[in-house]
Amino acid sequence: MFKWFTELTKSEKRTFWACFSGWGLDAMDTQMYALTIPTLIALWGMTKGEAGILGTTVLIMAAIGGWIAGILADRYGRVRILQLTIIWFSAFTFLSAFTHSFGELMFTRSLQGIGFGGEWAVGAVLISETINPQVRGRVVGALQAGWAAGYGIAVLVSTILFSYLPQDVAWRVFFSLGLAPALLVLWIRRNIKEAPVFAEARPDAKKANVWEVFHVPNRATTLKVILLTFGIYGGNYVMITWLPAYLKLVLHLSIANVGGYLAINILGSFAGAFLNGWMADAFGRRKTFMIIACCQAIAVAVYTLTPINLTATLILGFVLGTLQSGTAAGTAAYIAELSDPHPRLGSRFVRQCRPRAGSLHADYGGYPQHEHGVGGRHGSLCQRRLFPGGPRGFPLTRDPGTRSPHDHGGGLNLEAARGRCCCA
Repeated sequence: MFKWFTELTKSEKRTFWACFSGWGLDAMDTQMYALTIPTLIALWGMTKGEAGILGTTVLIMAAIGGWIAGILADRYGRVRILQLTIIWFSAFTFLSAFTHSFGELMFTRSLQGIGFGGEWAVGAVLISETINPQVRGRVVGALQAGWAAGYGIAVLVSTILFSYLPQDVAWRVFFSLGLAPALLVLWIRRNIKEAPVFAEARPDAKKANVWEVFHVPNRATTLKVILLTFGIYGGNYVMITWLPAYLKLVLHLSIANVGGYLAINILGSFAGAFLNGWMADAFGRRKTFMIIACCQAIAVAVYTLTPINLTATLILGFVLGTLQSGTAAGTAAYIAELSDPHPRLGSRFVRQCRPRAGSLHADYGGYPQHEHGVGGRHGSLCQRRLFPGGPRGFPLTRDPGTRSPHDHGGGLNLEAARGRCCCA
């Protein structure tokens, strides 16, 4: 399953680790908020609805960040903008430590979201342009494991801080550590170069038309991609945002136990990224999406809507993590390969924007608790998001997993526009 890594060149390996680390640190900074929701509710008297709004705001701004980063990446280069996005989200995570109200935190979190969306968009493009298409599914899928690694670091740090420091101090120290990812930029500047295919296509990149994805020949595929990503990310971000609060406020677990339960879930997420990459290259992208999405909807229902005991919750947390990561891991490679040159790049715009918009349900998840409770509300939301992302989202024009070994991304015209459209 991991033989693909030994086949990468030195330059490809460096690019992989740069994108893996960037996405992981992005996850660490972003998930700091999810881990502090119970504390902010207690200290500030913040409602669950307001907590949901904060989570949603980041995702909406991430869509904008992806669009902006794509345009800048076409003009100034993937590597340079990747560095900028890392510095951006690190700086505003750090500034969140000094906020004193819902409005102030919403402001800093909104700006942090721009860097969050931009980093993943540019990193996904950079790795897709660099890696051989024959192993692209496994490589890009493995990047999703970076999210699990970063989330795991955040859980570990939060468990330590909240166990030994007063809550009103711990959460501020926690956010201040969000500045650490900026150090990665120093390594990227010294070791990562632009993919040759982008350097050759750069003049054409500035002429790419983002809106071409909505022209008549490409409109149907674009709308199906919107539906696919809406379902996958709408469901995933509900669980990612609210799972720590569910364990703390509904199951009434201690800080240490919440950390332990999340660690099991994160281990599953780490494994799921590699499982998806292997399945996508072995069985095809569409079939993999359908199998994992349907299994995830069932797992979410059992996890949140049935009266299982804590042992079953712990075990099922691993399964749920595997499936969460499994659905998300395949999207970058799938949409990168989906269409012909300009449309394909434009579709990646959809991949970046629409899943974030679909994650408006992270906001909705904070509202009416009286009917189903926190778990019931989030479980039903995830099911509704995952099933639309399943059967109705998959009848795209073709499964793009069978490209020529010499197709390194669809040609120069494709690469020229990929950054802008993928992030758009």
